Amino acid sequence: MTPTLVFDIETIPDVAGLRRLYDLGDGIDDAGVVEMACHRRRQTHGSDFLQLHLHRIVAISCALREADSFKVWSLGEADDGEGELIGRFFDGIAKYTPQLVSWNGCGFDLPVLHYRSLVHGVSAARYWEQGDDDREFRWNNYLSRYHTRHIDLMDMLALYQPRANVPLDDMARLIGFPGKLGLHGSKVWNAFQRGEIAAIRNYCETDVANTHLVFQRFQLMRGVYTEQQYRDECALVRATLAASSAPHWREFIEAWR
Repeated sequence: MTPTLVFDIETIPDVAGLRRLYDLGDGIDDAGVVEMACHRRRQTHGSDFLQLHLHRIVAISCALREADSFKVWSLGEADDGEGELIGRFFDGIAKYTPQLVSWNGCGFDLPVLHYRSLVHGVSAARYWEQGDDDREFRWNNYLSRYHTRHIDLMDMLALYQPRANVPLDDMARLIGFPGKLGLHGSKVWNAFQRGEIAAIRNYCETDVANTHLVFQRFQLMRGVYTEQQYRDECALVRATLAASSAPHWREFIEAWR
């Protein structure tokens, strides 16, 4: 059984990078730097969503399904630097060569990981393999949009048409899964400013749990799982999360009816 690794990231504006790019000194605080950058972005693009290279990763959460086990966790410790988190993510790919699964990973998570890996000098040879050292990767690698070693569920279900994309929260809840709990992606910066990194990591973990469950439904839909296998996979997730005493998992199980 090829291990399956579902992943998600949470980001905040790269304040230090913005200071460097705009030649800002210490006379303006972090909130002011971000507001200035967002204002510039609104003026030029009508939205304050910053370009992907200006996002700093503060959490990477994963759901790993291998052998008879399932687990969800956030990489590293809450106070680990961005480069450490990114390195751990790509080290996991080197260790397991997993089936990667995401929701909008091609549109957001992976490009951000690429840019921020450049910033920190993170090596990720297995991830970037395209067949030079492993011929199997020539026809199925992590980088091609239409290869399946990484499945961006949102992109695939929309048949690669952006106008057909749907939010993870909507899709999960329509199926009967809990959907997003706690924070929202747009509130992560505010939560980070308040020092609520644990809440951000918990929110990211519930996102990967939802994505993993939607992926199980996808496997049923495309005939990889029988109805019984699908029920068994969902039962494994439920039992694993129910065994945790963490409040965000208790809330997740309560919302999963």
